[in-house]
Amino acid sequence: MAVNPKAVFLDMDGTILNHTNEVSMDTKEIIDELRSAGVFVFIATGRSADELAEMLPEGFAVDGIITANGMAGYIGEEVVFEHALPMDLVETVLTKAREREIYYELFPHREPRLVLEQDKAFIEAAVRDPKPDSVQINEWISRQKAIEEEIEWTDEITGSHFSKFYFFARTRDEINDWKIELKLLQENMEFSMTPSSPHNAEVMVAGVSKASGIAQMLERFGLTGCETLAIGDSDNDVKMFEYVSHAVAMKNAAEHIQELVDEVTEFSCDENGVYHYLKTKVWAQLEAKASKA
Repeated sequence: MAVNPKAVFLDMDGTILNHTNEVSMDTKEIIDELRSAGVFVFIATGRSADELAEMLPEGFAVDGIITANGMAGYIGEEVVFEHALPMDLVETVLTKAREREIYYELFPHREPRLVLEQDKAFIEAAVRDPKPDSVQINEWISRQKAIEEEIEWTDEITGSHFSKFYFFARTRDEINDWKIELKLLQENMEFSMTPSSPHNAEVMVAGVSKASGIAQMLERFGLTGCETLAIGDSDNDVKMFEYVSHAVAMKNAAEHIQELVDEVTEFSCDENGVYHYLKTKVWAQLEAKASKA
């Protein structure tokens, strides 16, 4: 089945990124081809803006980027929107995470993520080798790299413009217990919570998701009402799938995610799945239309 979207939204982890956190040149090139043909292409990721530059190949370009599960949106250096966590929520969640000694990262907008220096021991212990079998290799690599290079260890949390909390645990029992505590907290404080793997959870502003970010980005480009396509692989993509015209899950997505979408890619993220899908379904449709013109 060919599709004819005016705007395409692509998740990163497990989608355009393979399990060693790399984007293929084939994927870059098919995005370039689609954009040159008038299709708008956007990234819609749970990652923060600060993480993206080093993960994307040289010359990689899209029309806009939605980061932190819809908490911010950018067109180059232009800030289309940014939402900030309420500071009472930041303080409360941080206190509870520290009491539980749960791995956390607090993300300011467009700045390095923060962790308190006094929590370094239990943060490092969460990602000590060996890797638990149930943790995906891409998440394990990201956590170890965060500790070694990306976290700003600080004596105190300063600032007031934070995009999200990220939490991780070695075991599913530990992260599930933490999610239960967060759900109890939601009875008295408004925020949204979503996982992108069975070992993590992220906290954002209430009502914010990739879907809300897509709506704001479409409005900025005057594309409201056009046909849209999204490709993703995890729970934080569900609202995005519900919002767009045509939802596509990666072959490597969990079964419950695949059941929610219109289509599943023939190839996984480690088999260049996004490239093959865009080439055979979207680009092929463009070529067919051009040949008839």
